[in-house]
Amino acid sequence: MQTSAVTKISFKTQMLQAREDAIIRVVNRLLAEKGFDAMTVDEVAANVGIAKASLYKHFPSKEDLAAAAMVHVMRRAQRYLKDLPANTSPLEKLRDVVRWTMELKLAGEMPSLPSQNSSLRATLMANADYMNGLIEVSDQLGEWIEAAQAQGSVNPHLPAIAILYTLYARACDPVLEFLKMGGQHTDVEIIDLVLSTCFDGLNAR
Repeated sequence: MQTSAVTKISFKTQMLQAREDAIIRVVNRLLAEKGFDAMTVDEVAANVGIAKASLYKHFPSKEDLAAAAMVHVMRRAQRYLKDLPANTSPLEKLRDVVRWTMELKLAGEMPSLPSQNSSLRATLMANADYMNGLIEVSDQLGEWIEAAQAQGSVNPHLPAIAILYTLYARACDPVLEFLKMGGQHTDVEIIDLVLSTCFDGLNAR
C-alpha cells in the first residue's frame, strides 16, 4: 500500500515566512495609519525589529513592501466573499462586504488606497496577484449589484460601475475617522450610520 508523502517545511523556511508575515502586518498598519508616501522603510524595519538590510532580502523596495500588504488584504477579501452564505440576498451580501471593509478600516487593518500618481499604483498594476484578485472581487460585487438591481433592492437607474466604486470608497471613507474622533459613537454604531447613508440614502422616510 502506498502512502502519500507529506512535504516537511524546514525550520528556516518557517522562520522566514513568519518574519515575512510580521513585515506585512507592520506595513499594513503603517499604510492604514499614514499612507504610502509618509511610510518609510526605516520605520518598517524598526517596527519589525530587524535591520533594513534584512528587510530588503524579503522585499527589494518600498513599493514591493506596500504591494505585498495590498495583496494580503485582497486575498482576505476574496476569502470573505467566498465564505458568505449562498442563500443570502445580493443586497445583504453587498452590505456584509461593506460592513467588513469598514470594520477593517476602523481596526487599522485597511491600507489606504494609492493616489493616481503614486509609484505604488504602477507597481500594483504590474502585480498579477493583486490585479487578478481585484478583477475577481470586482466581478463578484458587480454580479451582486446587477442581481440586486434586477430585484429592485438597488436603484436600477444607476450604472453598476458607479455603485461598485461607491462601495469601494467606503474602505477609505474619512467619515469613519471623523465620527470616531468625535467620541460620541461606538465602532458598531459608526458602521451602522455609514451603512445607512450608503444604502438607504439621506432622504427622509
